Amino acid sequence: MAAKLKILVVDDSAFMRLLITDLLSEDKEIEVAGTAINGLEAIEKTAELKPDIVLLDLNMAEYDGLYAVKGIMQKNPTPILILSSVGNTDLQPVFEALKNGAVDYINKPDRNKSKMRELQKELVQKIKSTSRAKPKKIGSVKSKVKVVPRKRSRKSNYDLVAIGASTGGPTAIERVICSLPQDFDIPIVVCQHMPKVFIPQFVQRLGSLTSLEVVSATKGMSPTPGVVMFCPGHANLILKKEKGKVTVDFTDEVYPEYNNPSINAMMLSAAKVYGNRMVGVILTGMGKDGVKGMKAINEVGGKTIAQNKESSVIYGMPKAASEAGAIEAILDIKDIGNYLVNNL
Repeated sequence: MAAKLKILVVDDSAFMRLLITDLLSEDKEIEVAGTAINGLEAIEKTAELKPDIVLLDLNMAEYDGLYAVKGIMQKNPTPILILSSVGNTDLQPVFEALKNGAVDYINKPDRNKSKMRELQKELVQKIKSTSRAKPKKIGSVKSKVKVVPRKRSRKSNYDLVAIGASTGGPTAIERVICSLPQDFDIPIVVCQHMPKVFIPQFVQRLGSLTSLEVVSATKGMSPTPGVVMFCPGHANLILKKEKGKVTVDFTDEVYPEYNNPSINAMMLSAAKVYGNRMVGVILTGMGKDGVKGMKAINEVGGKTIAQNKESSVIYGMPKAASEAGAIEAILDIKDIGNYLVNNL
């Protein structure tokens, strides 16, 4: 019998610690190894108990969750899953936690605590997927990504870059997009697995970090050089071409690998429209969404890039695409932007 996943529950509410412990204890594969009431105690308990996962609130008195993330990742790197109500009003602390090494996040109901039980299934699933992450020790992390001041000396041979990402994706996407120069002349479409209510804040955050324009895609919008379009998540984004013009549309078709937003939906449609004049990039994430899309891009002669295992939070989607024979180049996340600038 496989060992249970040991969880450290960190929350400043005694009621929430008890409720979360009760919910998790109902799963035979999970064991709550301990609890902590703030970020400082979380760091100490992580060193003492060596849990498989830290389930962490962000909004705590004295030493908050971000303090814990930084301390844990510097001293005892451990997969961290954020469970906090702060994302109901402001996702920026969540993005900062992810940037500093947290693996994933889930929103805690901020007013009706009885709704926590409704999150039980999703919480257990997130814990099990987070357990597959391979965290690395980090030092100090800057709050903003530095934009690399490059210029392109030639016009590209490609007309679209399509990027797909899941767990660990927000930080990976920041690394890629923020390393592109202002004159990057290829339209970019990004599909990040993320609840639809979170995407606008991520778009806003990324727009503040890069010299490129970052927007949520809307029906009828056309991919444009200098613009990064995000799949909004209320339906599956597809690209279509009519009368020589490529535009955004949405489909209600269900994609079993992941739905709303589906990487496969976006990439499969893009491959039909752009053929060998497009680039597919698959980043960190669990599962197999994007594999069919990357295969389609590869089969029509487009360029395909995957994030490598060493820099992926979860090497699921890139691995599956590579094993399917769909990948031309496997690169560290820090090198993907440079590759897009100099090899397209």
